[in-house]
Amino acid sequence: MVFSSLEFLFRFLPVFLIAYIFVKKEYRLYVILAGSLVFYAWGEPLYIFLMLFSIIVNHYIAKEIYERRRSVRSKKEKKQKTKWLLVLAVVIDFGMLFIFKYLGFFCSIINSIAGKDVLPILSPTLPLGISFYTFQIMSYVIDVYRGRYKVGKSMINFATYVCMFPQLIAGPIVNYSEVMKSMKDRRLKPKAVESGVTIFVLGLMYKVLLANSIASLWNDVQTIGPYGINTITAWMGSWGFSFQLYFDFWGYSLMAIGLGKILGFKFPQNFKEPYSATSATEFWRRWHITLGRWFREYLYIPLGGNRKGPVRLVINTFVVWFLTGLWHGANWNFIIWGLFFFVVLMLEKFIYLEKLNSNKWAGHVYMLFIIPLSWTIFNITDLKTLGLYLRKMFFIPLPDAPKLDTMNKFVTLFGKYWWMLLICAFFATPYPMMLIKKYRDTLVFKGILLVVFWLAVYRMAQGMDNPFLYFRF
Repeated sequence: MVFSSLEFLFRFLPVFLIAYIFVKKEYRLYVILAGSLVFYAWGEPLYIFLMLFSIIVNHYIAKEIYERRRSVRSKKEKKQKTKWLLVLAVVIDFGMLFIFKYLGFFCSIINSIAGKDVLPILSPTLPLGISFYTFQIMSYVIDVYRGRYKVGKSMINFATYVCMFPQLIAGPIVNYSEVMKSMKDRRLKPKAVESGVTIFVLGLMYKVLLANSIASLWNDVQTIGPYGINTITAWMGSWGFSFQLYFDFWGYSLMAIGLGKILGFKFPQNFKEPYSATSATEFWRRWHITLGRWFREYLYIPLGGNRKGPVRLVINTFVVWFLTGLWHGANWNFIIWGLFFFVVLMLEKFIYLEKLNSNKWAGHVYMLFIIPLSWTIFNITDLKTLGLYLRKMFFIPLPDAPKLDTMNKFVTLFGKYWWMLLICAFFATPYPMMLIKKYRDTLVFKGILLVVFWLAVYRMAQGMDNPFLYFRF
């Protein structure tokens, strides 16, 4: 079930909200948990038991870590008594993630090295949201190990934190400390509900009216293929996918944040106009903010960050970006994508970041190429096709390319999508959100929001309810 579906909007959500509103406030957390389990089981009836297993095991591991930390005073003894429990949680959680997401990929690598099939290629169906809820669970266990807060006394609180349906499938990746206090306060707050509805409808607009509409540009370019397009069309197609991915994922994040507000939770911001960035360094402070925060807090800083000299900084950054790429998918193109950003970020760090920061226009032009290039690598999983497409982007002749009227294809596609590209470009700037914040309390804005909602519903009824792209990660 996805948020941008009639099934969610007119079946699940009304029933859930009615149950949530009419039960006593002390039982509302149970309603959230039950609703979240139904929401997940709707699409993954079998893998819900895997998630429940993770919740139960990690709750008791975290509880044992907390109790052992309380029983001793010295930091050294606390580490000695609890370190093996942390290792156990890491092995269980990332072990399950490895089995379901990466086992087949690594078996194929071993077979390729051996030159024969020495291992069977196992490719189990990837459980929805496993990458996201695994990171949330691990952040909780690690923070308890570090002594940042008390372990949750009730498994219901921890289970609700992990399963909460607004952000269960594709984030934002929430730390337990961000929702811990809200678990106790289950009052309905009219202003929060109104704000949440506004944010949700904006997210629905970005997903259905922008992401789903521009998606057909990339599909058309892929249908034609690298041999049938010219360089301008290749870049236009890549920007089409860049806008699709952005509004798809940002739309989902806004809907998650909006639903969270309705229920009384404040989820962290996940995007901050990343396409307005003037460097890749700034871009990653604005894109998928909660994922970047996770890698920074639980991997980069523990590895030493930038505190141990430039060589260690390079090594630590390499590890982070290799794993960031791998986190997104078990395929070589994701690893290449991660290493692409590693190279770009290191070049900026040691050579030209200051120049980009001092000349904003040059930075924007620079990112006009970096953004679509990176998402092209991210999107095309077949390396041969990726190589052909990249050659086309950089004027490199393709082998055995037939002579085709590629300019005619560009004119046709540009004539069909130029207006949608302009709309997406405008909504990728800070100006729409500035206008929304300025006029959000006016009747005119509320009327526009109502029209946008029903227009999105109309488009969904026509079949424009594509699954969110990040569901596959």
